[in-house]
Amino acid sequence: MSTYMLLIIEQPAQRATRTDAQGREVYARMQSFGEGLRKQGKLLAVESLASQASAVRVSLSDGYNRVLDGPFSEAKEMVGGFFLIDCATQNEAVAIAQQCPAAEWATVEVRSLAPCFDESRA
Repeated sequence: MSTYMLLIIEQPAQRATRTDAQGREVYARMQSFGEGLRKQGKLLAVESLASQASAVRVSLSDGYNRVLDGPFSEAKEMVGGFFLIDCATQNEAVAIAQQCPAAEWATVEVRSLAPCFDESRA
């Protein structure tokens, strides 16, 4: 088994376009999808993320910390949440992503978890 992250990549202002009823319906569909994955034994973690308006970006350049408060006007998309799943293959993870309700209004990016440094190249 391998671990994959399904990143929900959406337009930053998209949530604000929904009525309260639409937002609740979307949330219920996503919860149902996650519960289905949990029952299959595939779900390791799931979270929805707050908008970029409350986000903070931190970087270190030339020995100085830089802290930038959101919202980030240059951002064309944001990560709205994620599902962390356990699958036998990448094809299985992609098949699950294709069933995700968020694919109707966002992009679902499938990424495998891996070390940030390939020790075999050392």
